[in-house]
Amino acid sequence: MDRNILIGELSQRPIEQQTVEFVERKGIGHPDSIADGLAENVSQALCRMYIKRYGRILHHNTDETQIVGGQSAPKFGGGAILEPIYILLVGRATTNVDGERLPYRTCALKAAYSYLQKTCKSLDVDWGVVLDCMISQGSVDLRGVYETQRKLANDTSFGVGFAPLSETEKITLETEKFINGKLCAELPEIGEDVKVMAFRSGSKIDLTIAAAMVSSKIPDKGHYISVVEQCRNRVADFAKGFTDRELKVDVNTADDYEKNIYYLTVSGLSMENGDDGSVGRGNRANGLITPMRPMSMEASAGKNPVTHVGKLYNILSSQVAEKICEMAGGDILEVHTRILSQIGKPIDYPQAASANIIYAPNVDRAKHEREARAIYNEMLQNIDALTMQIVEGKVTVF
Repeated sequence: MDRNILIGELSQRPIEQQTVEFVERKGIGHPDSIADGLAENVSQALCRMYIKRYGRILHHNTDETQIVGGQSAPKFGGGAILEPIYILLVGRATTNVDGERLPYRTCALKAAYSYLQKTCKSLDVDWGVVLDCMISQGSVDLRGVYETQRKLANDTSFGVGFAPLSETEKITLETEKFINGKLCAELPEIGEDVKVMAFRSGSKIDLTIAAAMVSSKIPDKGHYISVVEQCRNRVADFAKGFTDRELKVDVNTADDYEKNIYYLTVSGLSMENGDDGSVGRGNRANGLITPMRPMSMEASAGKNPVTHVGKLYNILSSQVAEKICEMAGGDILEVHTRILSQIGKPIDYPQAASANIIYAPNVDRAKHEREARAIYNEMLQNIDALTMQIVEGKVTVF
């Protein structure tokens, strides 16, 4: 049975040779990323419950989580949450099997609560958040579930990927991880709600960073200014390790010290004071927002990892592109991959899978085409392995 793998040449300049590049990453504390993280962790928890009880993952999708921002009154040295953040867990799940009602809502709420505690270190999850679960569905006949051996696509959809990441993309991705990792550990005044926007013009890269500050850890204006300056300097030093291009870093550009305007928050999160969040409005499956590259609008977080091609194909297409580039070394400058499903057809046999390649000069294109096709075929054949990687949190989905 033919997997319909189409390998072609891409006739355009590689991103590194183009004049302008925009790249964005919403950090783990951004409301949209929180929504993604909650949806994905709830899905993983349901997967583990289903596997423990029935030996397999049952139908579910939890990719409609919504966050409604609260109200807060931050101030230097303190502040308070005035109205809690409201979080609604929405989706569908297998709730009843052979007459046995499952504790799916308890499972979902525990997973969401645990994720917030782990991710939002300055947020009082007990009093600063209202967690609501409206996940629901019907029952299934367990015998019918076990008789369904073939994994069939639950939608007609596509996934998109590309490789390799450009310098600007690497800087954007790694800068947010650095801030929410090592830098936050050294400067606890910085909250988890961080956004990094990169703009490259020719050989110059500008990074604009929005970093929510935790008001209780900042006694006065002078301390705030010092933390912002330290953040700027540390990020600049870190980012220079990824490029020889000219680099400029700005932090919290909406501040106006003369008017006493500062990015202060009680919890280190903008969702405490009116900022809302939704699954799929932030980072794509590779962790970035890349308007200069091919992208899918499909939300990956929270979708079931067994048959939902909107999740599996977005992840797999990126993995395929990365492996093709690794295989070819410097012979391939850039790869764009796309995989299209047909609802009801086996997920390992897509309707079409394409790789469009920008080659370096004077290379054996026929050889690389054969190798790219073989990589595609192998990774589609082994797509089942991707499911448990997702359940175990080994694969990034936002």
